[in-house]
Amino acid sequence: MKILFLTENYPPETNAAANRVYERAKFWADWQHEVTVVTCAPNFPTGKLHEGYQNKWYQSEIVDGIKVVRVKTFINPNEGVLLRMLDFLSFMVTGFFASLFQKRPDVVVATSPQFFAAVAGWLVGLCRRRPFVMELGDIWPASIVAVGAMEQSFLIRALEQFELFLYRRSAAIVALTPHFKKNLISRGIQGDKISIVINGVDITRFQKIPRDEALAESWGLQGKFVIGYVGTHGMAHGLTNVLDAAANLRTNERVRFLFVGDGAEREALIERSRDMKLDNVQFIASQPREKISSIWSICDVALVHLRNSEIFTEVIPSKIFEAMAMGLPILLVVPKGAASDIVLSIRAGLWVAAEQPESLAKITAALADKKWLLQRLGQNGAAASGRYSRRRQAEEMIQVLEIAAAGWGARAGTGSGS
Repeated sequence: MKILFLTENYPPETNAAANRVYERAKFWADWQHEVTVVTCAPNFPTGKLHEGYQNKWYQSEIVDGIKVVRVKTFINPNEGVLLRMLDFLSFMVTGFFASLFQKRPDVVVATSPQFFAAVAGWLVGLCRRRPFVMELGDIWPASIVAVGAMEQSFLIRALEQFELFLYRRSAAIVALTPHFKKNLISRGIQGDKISIVINGVDITRFQKIPRDEALAESWGLQGKFVIGYVGTHGMAHGLTNVLDAAANLRTNERVRFLFVGDGAEREALIERSRDMKLDNVQFIASQPREKISSIWSICDVALVHLRNSEIFTEVIPSKIFEAMAMGLPILLVVPKGAASDIVLSIRAGLWVAAEQPESLAKITAALADKKWLLQRLGQNGAAASGRYSRRRQAEEMIQVLEIAAAGWGARAGTGSGS
C-alpha cells in the first residue's frame, strides 16, 4: 500500500507527534508499504532551524526506507498564537502543493494537534481522489483556549465548525484516546468511523538500563533523588506548579527537580526559578533523541504534568509509555481522566491533582523514602508496557488505513463515489 502522510513534526524533532509518526512509519516501511512523509524543516519547539537543515521550498531524502519530503514554511520563535498560526497555515499551503507531486497514494493521512495539516491532507485526498484519514492527537482549537492562549470568540467558533467539517469529510478518524472518540460522538460525529489507537512506545529503544552514572555526575545529580520532567515546556504543561512545589522542598537537600527540553515557557520558567532562588531545580536544554533513554535512567521518578483544564482529562501524554518501558515509576500530575485511568489501573504510578503544589511537594518527599514502592510501581509499568508497544500501534493503524483504502476502492468500483 502507498501511504502519503502529512505532519508538521518529524525527527530530528523529538516531540510526541514526531516520534509517533516516524516510529510507526518505520514499521510500515519494514512491512513493504511505500511511505512518503511530507513535513517541514525541523524547528520545533524553539522556532529555530536545527543544525544542518535549511528552510528550502523542496527537499527530499530516503531515511529508514521512508521518503521524507521537507517544504518551506514560515518559521519563527514560538512566541505567540498568531505567529504560530502563520507557521501552520504556511505548511498547509506548501505541504499541499508538494503532496500533489508525489506518487499517487492509496490513502492520505494527516495528524493533528493543529488541524491545518489535516486541511492540507483533506485537500490532497480530494484532488488525488483518494481517501483521507485524520489522526486525532489533540482536540484543537479547544486546547488553545484551555491553555489561555486565546479566548472564546467568533474565530474560535468558526475554527470549531471547520474542525467538525474535517471530521465529517474524512474516510476514517484515528483517535489516540477513548475520550477523544467520546468527545467527537457527543458533537455529532459518526462513531463507526472512529477507531481508537492508543499511543505507544518503541520498546526496542526504551527499556530498563543501568543508571548512567557519568551523565548523573556531569549534571551534578549523584546521590540525589531525581524527579525528571523530559519533554516540551509549553503552555499546556503548567510547570510553574512544579516550581512552587520545589519551593516547598527547598530545605530537602536530597530532592532535585530536573527539567530537560525546550518550549514556549522554558525561559520564563528559568527566570522564575532564578527569582525564587530554587537551588533544587535544574534546567537542561533539549537533547538528541538517542540520549533520552540515558536521561530517563538517571531519574528516580518520571513526572508527567498538565494544566488543570477539562480538555486535558482526554489527553494521554506519550512520556507515560516511555517511563513504563524504562521501568520508571510515574508521578502523574494531571486532571483525572484518560491518563490516570491507564496509570492507576496497572499501578505504574501515583496521581496528584493538577495545580496543587503542596500536595505535589508532600508526595515527592514521601516517595524519596519509599524505595520499595518505587520499585514495585516501576516493575508494574515495565510488565504492562508491551500492551502499548509502537509495533502494536502500527499494526492497529495500518488496519484502519487498509480498510479506508479498500472501502474507497469499492465505492469507485460501484460508481458511488470518486
